Amino acid sequence: MNILIAEDDVVSRRLLQDQLRKAGHEILVTEDGQRAWEALQAPDAPRLALIDWMMPGIDGLELCRLARKSPRLESMYLILVTARNSKDDIVRGLEAGADDYIAKPVNNGELRARVQVGLRVLGLQSALADRVKELEEAASREKQLAGLLPICSYCKKIRDDHNYWHQVESYIIGHANVRFSHGICPECTSRVTTEMGRP
Repeated sequence: MNILIAEDDVVSRRLLQDQLRKAGHEILVTEDGQRAWEALQAPDAPRLALIDWMMPGIDGLELCRLARKSPRLESMYLILVTARNSKDDIVRGLEAGADDYIAKPVNNGELRARVQVGLRVLGLQSALADRVKELEEAASREKQLAGLLPICSYCKKIRDDHNYWHQVESYIIGHANVRFSHGICPECTSRVTTEMGRP
């Protein structure tokens, strides 16, 4: 998993980077909120980010808000990293759009555990999106199949779901809110007149 770290403090940034690399993740590092926001605009932007609350320019809270307003980033998993760990601060962070938070100084075990939670959530989201796509495709195929009518190549009768064959008129009357008015098309009129004129 490619993970974004947005952290302006050199020491904190290096600690986060080292721990996540040890866990086998690829890391994209930015030093402030503006650069983090620019990195998130890329087509292959990470789907999980560790965001420092206090950064110059765009701070962590504003970065979370911006991500949640973007349809492309709304499902991104955001972990706010902060020394502000009062209940009110945590609530503010979550209300801004963060999915989770880690208090500074960061505990390495907690960091790995919270990142794993984020990866699990993203995996479930991805699996759910794939399932929804499969169901939509199945519904589309079902709709197409429902529109097919077995019709005899010779007499043009239609077979219903119970394997009975019906004249087109009786089938349509039974399956749609229509009535027929009968007439004779010009081609049939010509053919009937020709047949009746034969000796």
